Amino acid sequence: MILSVSRRTDIPSYYSDWFFNRIKEGYLYTRNPLSQHQVSKINISPDVVDCIVFWSKNPIPMMNRLDELKDYMYYFQFSITGCGRDIEQNVPDKKTIILPAFRELSKKIGSKRVIWRFDPIVFTDKYEEEYYLETFREYAEYLNGYTEKCVISFVDFYAKIKKNMEEIHSYEPNVERLNSFAKKIADIAHENGMVVATCAEKIDLDFCGITHNACIDKDHIEQLIGYRLKGAKDTGQRPECGCMASIEVGSYNTCLNGCKYCYANFNPNIVLEKHSLYDPSSPILCDSIDPIKDRITERAVSSMKKEPINNPTQMTLWDVFGIKNEEDT
Repeated sequence: MILSVSRRTDIPSYYSDWFFNRIKEGYLYTRNPLSQHQVSKINISPDVVDCIVFWSKNPIPMMNRLDELKDYMYYFQFSITGCGRDIEQNVPDKKTIILPAFRELSKKIGSKRVIWRFDPIVFTDKYEEEYYLETFREYAEYLNGYTEKCVISFVDFYAKIKKNMEEIHSYEPNVERLNSFAKKIADIAHENGMVVATCAEKIDLDFCGITHNACIDKDHIEQLIGYRLKGAKDTGQRPECGCMASIEVGSYNTCLNGCKYCYANFNPNIVLEKHSLYDPSSPILCDSIDPIKDRITERAVSSMKKEPINNPTQMTLWDVFGIKNEEDT
């Protein structure tokens, strides 16, 4: 099982105490966002969790407690965008706080386990292509040697954030401009020892060495844990998303970062209301269980590990002949 912590909210930044308590207890609850009274109890003990993928703009609150995760493999999707506080309201200063934190985290766990997300890229009258190229170069040079990969994406104009995008005069460059911009991004990244990939983008940028990314990356996780994994693409994500299936532990409308482009936290009043319910000792994040209406069921989970990658005695016919194993689809 892979844990996603979390696409919906910044748990490392705002709810790390809750998550560490869940690690100690060995389980957590999640509510089905499509069926509000369906609650799953999920075993998150080390014997079933193959890897944890953290998503954060500021993991500083949990960085001094990483030893509590010693029984788990994990890596970070660490977002450092080019946007200022007019778009990312509550994200700490990037140059003085966030970029140094990235370096510190990389020193603690290694450059393979900290992936830089320059994502999303939001074009406005203020944040134009040249601005992003200058900012990207500055960040890439600072992070040279501290990460091996940078993920980019261009903001999606979801209906939920349309008003926010109009307020900041956001626009979508044409394909020719995007191609030129992406080529320059790729060149800067390569100069600083990084590969670049896109997150759930339809646009094909293979011509400049930018591939389609899987943020919850089966190949990457296999290399980190040293085992081949069963498991398939996450069908619950967009068609362009290459992520393998995972269990999401976060909750919508609980992130306090205040990012105008966020599809998962689009109502600041609901965010404050749900945040007021935060209890670090609760098994469910920013929520409570209704003993009458809620139905709690234990979700069946297990490790997806197969054979060790580097054990030659475990080679199968699939490996010998280069055939894709149907078990992995």
